[in-house]
Amino acid sequence: MLKNIEGLLIDLDGTIFKGEQLIPKAEEAITYFRSLNKKVVYLSNRGNISRKMCLHKLLQHGIKTVEQDIILSSTVTALFIKKHYPFGSVWILGNDGLKEEMKTYDVELANIPEEADFLVITLHDDIHYSELNLAFKAAKHGARIIATNSDKMYPNENGSAIDVAGMIGAIEATTGRKTELVIGKPSCFMMEAALEQLMLPANKCMIIGDSLESDIAMGKLQGMKTTLVLSGNTSTDMIDSVHKKRRPDYIVESIFDVR
Repeated sequence: MLKNIEGLLIDLDGTIFKGEQLIPKAEEAITYFRSLNKKVVYLSNRGNISRKMCLHKLLQHGIKTVEQDIILSSTVTALFIKKHYPFGSVWILGNDGLKEEMKTYDVELANIPEEADFLVITLHDDIHYSELNLAFKAAKHGARIIATNSDKMYPNENGSAIDVAGMIGAIEATTGRKTELVIGKPSCFMMEAALEQLMLPANKCMIIGDSLESDIAMGKLQGMKTTLVLSGNTSTDMIDSVHKKRRPDYIVESIFDVR
């Protein structure tokens, strides 16, 4: 599976973790990849955490890496706004990790929702009505909507949990506004950030993840090898319904089976 592969783009939720729990033998798999001198980046649609938070979690579970090798949709969203709209201000609907990334890259946070140029939506797993209503106000007053990702669900210790699509749906349904841009996988923005860090062409890389819609779709669009793990949200029945052009090159039970 790894023949002629020099770089690995590895998803986190459903591939390395289920919630706060490490998927069995994931650490051993990473150690094996490193022993083969494969370059590794962690490419995740997580938009509600910062790279510092993610690094801490990986290290806590015995997976050694550096912050630069973690590519999150929160990071790529912050970089996108700073590059293309350097004087734009944002209002955030999401956990504090996204705010942390915005501050890291000097993106201006609006003082009140009515002043925001952009409403950035990500996962908020302890949301209160008042926070949702402030985001509603931002969109109603003209803030353009950007989402870190549009995944419907993600896997945690208790099965599947609602993801960013639920937050997007609440704002779109109540304001009549539409999300203009989704930064996360399978977008080109995430791919470009990962390949830039790896310093490799796509055809020398493999993506490993649990999502047909984000991980496998992105790999197929870019011409890289794709490996689907069944440790997350995708079952074999779901694969059968996908056109053969969009099916993964390899299907394994977990990342430990990538050899």
